[in-house]
Amino acid sequence: MPVESIKGRGATRNSTPKRFNLQERLVEGEWLDSVEALDGVPKRRTTVTIEHPKSILTRNRSPDIGFDRSVNAYRGCEHGCIYCFARPTHAYHDLSPGVDFESRLFVKPKAAQLLHATLSRPGYECAPIAMGTNTDPYQPIEERWRITRSIIELLVETKHPFTITTKSDRVLRDLDLLKPAAELGIVSVALSVTSLDPKIARTLEPRAPTPHRRIAAIKALNEAGVRCHIAIAPVVPQITDHELEAIVEAGAGAGACGGFYLPVRLPHEVAPLFRAWLDEHFPDRASKVMSTIQSLRGGRENDPNFFSRMQGQGPWADLIRTRFEKAAARYGLQRSKFGLRRDLFQPPQGNQLRLL
Repeated sequence: MPVESIKGRGATRNSTPKRFNLQERLVEGEWLDSVEALDGVPKRRTTVTIEHPKSILTRNRSPDIGFDRSVNAYRGCEHGCIYCFARPTHAYHDLSPGVDFESRLFVKPKAAQLLHATLSRPGYECAPIAMGTNTDPYQPIEERWRITRSIIELLVETKHPFTITTKSDRVLRDLDLLKPAAELGIVSVALSVTSLDPKIARTLEPRAPTPHRRIAAIKALNEAGVRCHIAIAPVVPQITDHELEAIVEAGAGAGACGGFYLPVRLPHEVAPLFRAWLDEHFPDRASKVMSTIQSLRGGRENDPNFFSRMQGQGPWADLIRTRFEKAAARYGLQRSKFGLRRDLFQPPQGNQLRLL
């Protein structure tokens, strides 16, 4: 596999995971060091692979997550957020959670058809379907593939409740579907804003829309009658935590109907990728950042335990929670609530999707 420049990507490396005993990718020695030393290395281009799964609805039994099922139209995410907890999933494809996760993408073009079959099964019990829980449903390739839109078309047709979490103002493209869904009370959207500083956002989330576009999208959604929350997820101590109050104020000013925050998580291969990112972009405070994260995570880089993994623990967790609560009270931002109607659901009629 040719190695290209990683300029403009979130991850600064593309190492092979060790957890699955995968072979190191060697081409006449240490290929990464050798190739990057050469002049004129071409820019890495994004590739897309079509995936043909047998099912699309993922079940979740985690007691600290407010949904029990989700749909992910894509694997990998071109937004390139360095902290993304979904990065390790690329290792199952013998790909790196680093730059591969951002540039070797997988699409599921028949996602809506698979979901149609699931919703048609006798005895199916309706509950909100979460979208954007693993990778962003409105990442750049959605512009071409429109898989997220096809899923929403089905959910609106069947009056099935759903939630969307995204970092992209591309969600506004589907307002023609979201507005009738909102009128039925079956949709809720959360826009993630981690920083208002364009410079920080460019390195932290290099290919996601700029912060001001996300704030504008929150305003546009709520003005259109679509309930939209602001998600400060994640809060990165010593990097973005100083902006907590400003983000709450911006979200409230844009009409966000609620908000929440999550401290940064660094599971498995995300931790070394994040450390390398710190060394590249914030070498002056890298050790301080990691020390604070370890304080939040019980002395480790990641806490996988239910409940504490979402809120953190210790003095830093208490401080962030107190600051968020005070800012929310000051600017009138409510805690996010995703109560959606389930009683309107009508199973699909026939074997074909009427809107596709």
